[in-house]
Amino acid sequence: MSTYRPIDSKREEFRKYLERAGVMDALTKVLVMLYEEPDKPEDALEFVRTNLGDKRPTLAEVEALKNELDSAVQKIKDLEEELMMLRGESNEDRKEGEKSDETGTKLEH
Repeated sequence: MSTYRPIDSKREEFRKYLERAGVMDALTKVLVMLYEEPDKPEDALEFVRTNLGDKRPTLAEVEALKNELDSAVQKIKDLEEELMMLRGESNEDRKEGEKSDETGTKLEH
């Protein structure tokens, strides 16, 4: 008597797909590397990602880039204020200049 097992056939088909795509070999290699690692990493998933070729930045790198961006934005604001002061403009003068640019005519005081 034969029994129909669609779940097993789907699993087998999926396993063959993973083998053809090279996923099984890549995972096996990385897991063997992790197994042979004398000092096991605290974050095993990060180890696997890194050794599978994942080039995404780490959380620390993202935080450093955010801080760098915030510093750069603040520096730009400071430099814009300094430029306005050197030109003798105030914030109100600058806003009025932006309004005149939108309408195409210069607003007079």
